[in-house]
Amino acid sequence: MANNSLAYYPGCSGQGTSKEYDMSTRAVCHALDVKLQDIEDWSCCGSTPAHTVDHGLSTALSARNFVQAEEQGLADVTTPCPSCLKNLKVALHRLKDKNVGPEAERILGRSLTQEHSVRSILQVIYEDIGLKKIAAKVVQPLTGLKVVPYYGCLMTRPHDLMEFDDEENPVSMDKIMEAAGATILPFPLKVECCGASMGIPRNDAVTRLTGRLLGVAASLGAEAIVVACPLCQMNLDLRQSQVNRYNKTNYKIPVFYFTQLLGLAFGIQDTHLGFDKLVVDPKPVLSKLMANKSVLPGTFDNAEVAA
Repeated sequence: MANNSLAYYPGCSGQGTSKEYDMSTRAVCHALDVKLQDIEDWSCCGSTPAHTVDHGLSTALSARNFVQAEEQGLADVTTPCPSCLKNLKVALHRLKDKNVGPEAERILGRSLTQEHSVRSILQVIYEDIGLKKIAAKVVQPLTGLKVVPYYGCLMTRPHDLMEFDDEENPVSMDKIMEAAGATILPFPLKVECCGASMGIPRNDAVTRLTGRLLGVAASLGAEAIVVACPLCQMNLDLRQSQVNRYNKTNYKIPVFYFTQLLGLAFGIQDTHLGFDKLVVDPKPVLSKLMANKSVLPGTFDNAEVAA
């Protein structure tokens, strides 16, 4: 890393619908001494639809963020969002494609001058920090909390592109949550699709797919679902009431970002973790978890974890 920092790409959802993911990511990385430096004037990675319009343009849209990182002396990029991760990785791949790369560079007005890497925050914490250091930071373990980690269909697949964990049975989030003291339940649907961005055009499909995930989690006795993807979190949390109406169920399973629960275990103040932004009320689960614990004061103040 050029200046001992990771270039941080929050993604569009991190500024809105998944703000709690961004907040808790920054707080947890601060606690773990992972230095994040925001990419200045970053731009949308193209989300789901851009590549269907123009490969050269969509590649340039994502690759522009590497250009911005280079201006700051940064080579290694990290992002919380698997969709952003995929687009940024694809852009690096397509810049080397003789049919796409030249057009993307023409749009950008330049080529990249150094090699870049891009990894998820989950991968950075799992690989660079490691389980022993994570466990050493825990001051209020998640003892007794039964969770199912749900990775979704993008975080580890396709493996040749994502190059992280096992594509069919990933365990990184399981082990991180276990290091924080939680009880991990074996979840056979951990990489099944939740419906992703089809919530509006095909709400019936999303409620069916998400309903299946919630149903299996409930049957296992899960008290919470843990995710690392804004789209997965939205479908399981925001649309849980739609699932209940569609399937005539009554699920009330809170869906946390893994960084929120990790931050809780580290004793970080709730105001930095964004529990109040969850749709399914997490208070019953959190109250039960903390019933026999002394809630420690937050470790960091606002200035320390601010971007």
